[in-house]
Amino acid sequence: MNDQVFCQSSSEYAERPTAFEWEGNRLEIAKILNRWRTPQKKVFQVLTTDERLFVLGYNETTESWEIDQE
Repeated sequence: MNDQVFCQSSSEYAERPTAFEWEGNRLEIAKILNRWRTPQKKVFQVLTTDERLFVLGYNETTESWEIDQE
């Protein structure tokens, strides 16, 4: 899957996701509920403006995003 995530970044990539594409639609992020880091990923639990929960994971090794709906 070719997931696209739009982010605000300053000193490093993927500091704060702001929107993403899901099933052909652009979803805006209303709030980042939680964030954490694994050895390979930055992970964000987000709430969209239409009140859906998603987990966005950025794999720093492969430079790719994974999007899962909760």
